[in-house]
Amino acid sequence: MMTTTTPTIGDHLRDWRQRRRMSQMDLALEADISTRHLSFLETGRSQPSREMVLHLAEQLEVPLRERNILLVSAGFAPVYSHRALDDPALAAARAAVDLVLKGHEPYPALAIDRHWSMVSANAALMPLVGEVDHALLKPPINVLRLSLHPGGLARRILNFRTWRDHLLARLHHQIDLTADPVLVRLLAELRAYPIPPQTPRDPTAPRQEDVGVLEPLQLASAFGPLTMVSTTTVFGTPVDVTLSELAIEAFFPADAATAAAFRAMAESNDAAES
Repeated sequence: MMTTTTPTIGDHLRDWRQRRRMSQMDLALEADISTRHLSFLETGRSQPSREMVLHLAEQLEVPLRERNILLVSAGFAPVYSHRALDDPALAAARAAVDLVLKGHEPYPALAIDRHWSMVSANAALMPLVGEVDHALLKPPINVLRLSLHPGGLARRILNFRTWRDHLLARLHHQIDLTADPVLVRLLAELRAYPIPPQTPRDPTAPRQEDVGVLEPLQLASAFGPLTMVSTTTVFGTPVDVTLSELAIEAFFPADAATAAAFRAMAESNDAAES
């Protein structure tokens, strides 16, 4: 017979502490408790209060979804709600996301969930994607898969190797923070994609040293080479799991030629729709 053991609150605390590469003394100092008390909590000789679980989770930067797991393992009810994005309670947050996405036009922007699935996008994004394998556009659209798959944008990314390294580094960092098994599998899948043949560099495209301190995305398009930098926006103080895992990826032109190309693209789309 095989038996399975449910992790205790002490197991969870030790796992998260080790994942953060902290010693017991490091965490005890950060949490302003004794090393002895922390050791007792991890070994099960003492049981933490609800407030202590949340306090330690805060020091360890545990994501809200996993904080609920910590609370349940300690015998307490979850604190953080987990609603679907279309829940009426999140209407104000959805409106804020739509406002940011719309206000970013004519430049592309999209909202993604914790697994990099696209939940919303502005009108500038999909025309930028162009012709890709239809399977990559079936909901939910995973934007990392769309970017790096050989049937996706990979063949049009002029600086594919550096952009790939940038995306995989971000994903690896996210795995370090969350230990999400879905992201672990996604990382393995993306790493297995073949590297497309090097696209000849357009002589009009800026070089990395000309862009500056940000890693750009350089993409071939019908309007010429586009050089973009991106920013990530998250909600500042979410108390809902869904909102804590929502991020807006916004792209900005890195040069005047790219800005002009996006304006021309928007005018072309408006003319096609009218």
